[in-house]
Amino acid sequence: MGRGRAKAKQVKVARQLKYNSGGTDLDRLRDELGVGDSSRNDDADDRNDELADRYADYADDYGADDEDRPSGRR
Repeated sequence: MGRGRAKAKQVKVARQLKYNSGGTDLDRLRDELGVGDSSRNDDADDRNDELADRYADYADDYGADDEDRPSGRR
């Protein structure tokens, strides 16, 4: 018989989540996700720069002006 109270509480919580849209703290969410934190983004930028430099060598070796490379079209 205790199922009715539990279900009523679940319905109440579900309605609060559905209709109460003003409780989102965007600054807290931004902090949790690490968006806007320059220390975390610097590491990612460094890794991206390293990858870009590494693959730039391949672009030089296999550039668009390389006529020996098959184009894939016939």
